[in-house]
Amino acid sequence: MHKNWMSLAVSGLSAVALAAALAACGSDKDEPAASVPAADKFFNRTATFTVCSQIGASCEADAVTAAEIVAASEDGMTLVYSNSPKGEIGFVDIADVKAPKGLGALAMGGEPTSVTVLGAHAIVAVNTSPSFVAPSGKLVVVDIATRKVVAEIALPGQPDSIARSKDGKYLAVAIENERDEDLGDGAPPQLPGGSLVIVDVAGAPGTWKTRTVDLTGIATLYPSDPEPEYVAINDDNVAVVTLQENNHIALVDLASGRLTRHFSAGTVDLTQVDLTDAPRPNQVSFTQSQAGRLREPDGVTWLSKTRFATANEGDLNGGSRGFTVWNTEGNVVWDAGNQLEHLVARVGHYNDKRSDAKGNEPENVAFGRFDGTDYLFVASERSSVVSVYDMSRPDVPAFKQVLPTALAPEGVLAIPSRKLLIVASEADDRASLVRSSLSIYQYQTAAPAYPTIQSADRADGTPIPWAALSGLAAAPSGSLVYAIDDSFFRGNRIFEIDTASKLAKLQREIRITDPDRRIAALAALLPAAKDANAFDATDLAALVNADGTVNLDPEGISLASDGGFWIASEGAGTVGEAARPVLSANLVFKLTATGVIQQIIQLPAEVNAKQQRFGFEGIAESNGKLVVAFQRAWAGETRPRIGVYDLAARTWQFMFYPLDAVASPNGGWVGLSDITAMGNNQFMVVERDNQGGPDARIKRLYRIDLTGQADGAVLTKTLVRDLLPDLKAPGGNVVEKIEGLARLANGEWLIVNDNDGVDDGANSGETLLIRLGQLGGA
Repeated sequence: MHKNWMSLAVSGLSAVALAAALAACGSDKDEPAASVPAADKFFNRTATFTVCSQIGASCEADAVTAAEIVAASEDGMTLVYSNSPKGEIGFVDIADVKAPKGLGALAMGGEPTSVTVLGAHAIVAVNTSPSFVAPSGKLVVVDIATRKVVAEIALPGQPDSIARSKDGKYLAVAIENERDEDLGDGAPPQLPGGSLVIVDVAGAPGTWKTRTVDLTGIATLYPSDPEPEYVAINDDNVAVVTLQENNHIALVDLASGRLTRHFSAGTVDLTQVDLTDAPRPNQVSFTQSQAGRLREPDGVTWLSKTRFATANEGDLNGGSRGFTVWNTEGNVVWDAGNQLEHLVARVGHYNDKRSDAKGNEPENVAFGRFDGTDYLFVASERSSVVSVYDMSRPDVPAFKQVLPTALAPEGVLAIPSRKLLIVASEADDRASLVRSSLSIYQYQTAAPAYPTIQSADRADGTPIPWAALSGLAAAPSGSLVYAIDDSFFRGNRIFEIDTASKLAKLQREIRITDPDRRIAALAALLPAAKDANAFDATDLAALVNADGTVNLDPEGISLASDGGFWIASEGAGTVGEAARPVLSANLVFKLTATGVIQQIIQLPAEVNAKQQRFGFEGIAESNGKLVVAFQRAWAGETRPRIGVYDLAARTWQFMFYPLDAVASPNGGWVGLSDITAMGNNQFMVVERDNQGGPDARIKRLYRIDLTGQADGAVLTKTLVRDLLPDLKAPGGNVVEKIEGLARLANGEWLIVNDNDGVDDGANSGETLLIRLGQLGGA
């Protein structure tokens, strides 16, 4: 049975096995009261706190920070997070969930790896190891109110995860003693092996005692090197410990310190997955299988006294791209199979550069009961989302919604008392416009705000995978818009999107093809090469794939008045620059309604001779002419061009656009992104800087009028809308690349951002189709 993203189908379980599992679960008299589904309630993001703001309010420092694991004070008003790169923990006031406030940081004397809260104290696991072969660590007990250290407790090795018991009697610390991944290709065993430390909480923190539970000798793979990764404690004070590299799970009774059960995490047979990395032609295709994939669980959370869930991130030789529900007998109750892979593809978050590895890479899980409904939260590190599952039927998780996060979510915390969910995302690189953040979501009676676009299925029942939307155009009537993807996947498509509902439906993909070899025919028109870096026939050949699809860089799209589409493809490279040789020219393509190339329009040779790597970004047809926007100025020029091509006369005319000055504290540049015809020879353009998050300053819509403009004229512009408030309204970090702009027939304006194909390590994948409504002056 095919499992789409709304399916309740169970991977790997027969109907008989499922019925038996449900019966077993229902017979447990110690389970909590039944969970009740809440169809009208969802989680929505209210704010995002950037960790860099603890250094400077405007995040103008380049220092690398992180929010890895997050905990909350007992009243849920203060967050405490571990910041490994800075060797400190940070504090955030979330009394106002729409306006979190930094409360400063506290040095830990080592690398904080995890944190939990017990009473008035934050307990921080800190790695103090001088080397891999001499691991050491400590617990640091911090008074949350005063933000001062009150005690330190020595640990017998390097800690990775810490958990507290609900009754406050115990702490459990996974002592990983992580391996050196540069030694022998990172293969275990690498001694000393890890263990589990139990802390008996009695009296003042300085008097707490520790006990060590030996975990060696239990796993089949590397029995001398257990490397415990994550720990969680149930209401019976039983700790579940994941031994990730060993693909093993252990249960420990904390009162006695006895290992009560351990078992292999087993394997999964994956079907309808993509196992081939980008870049390559024809994008993501869920047509492959992978048998016997080790789960290698990472994060773990209890769902009840007898059920727990693991996030199967994988490490050495595994990663099943999903999550699993287990019982304490060691049996698989439910497994997600390919469900998360299909989910992230459906909402534009599939990271194709991880296809051959661990896919969306589920990193962590958390559980919470909100207003009588049980929910499981699964964080996907490489797709930067949290998937929310309704656990009202404890052994049949039902997908509810997906939440966007900052890049690389690591820590997940449910605060049911305040109806909050907190996600800590650890990736931070200001140069790449990535800032580590804490995302705050509130459980409320409201429709989900995300995603803004969701795809339909292909004929094989798998979702249409999409990303990197780099242009937008509206149909002349109705609610359809057309988007186009850029060069990321090396096999270009047009997407038909129905915007009639708040959640837009990407309902069709149209591949661009060149069956008549029109691209190859351009070779006869190329000028003689002037240097080794000149664009030539070999470069042209690279623009067409073996199956006839094309490998262009479409950045703009417009509907053609006589049917079909116009697309503007940005050239690659800079004339005369060896470091960035010209590999393609800026070209305009006329396509049929089915994506077949009919016509190719080139720039004049004297303009091509000035090519810079920032070329065509938008295109619009109006009154028998094509108008194209260049992103930035070309060689010897100070302003980007607006090109006007007369379709009847087949001639070009060029004006120049006056860009705003760079305003971001992070520098960068300002350029044009898209252009849309408004009628009467007027056009709307997107002007933006190349900055995101707290460094973003310029995201604007300007109106220009080409009436009576002579060749070479410098245009004037009128500000219509500052888009920064619109980009901040969803509560996340400001997305950088607004690359699509369209006006529906009813006058409503839409913008959409390019998520760069969820490029590994640089983009969270969040795509915002934002409805601006009617615009004054437009």
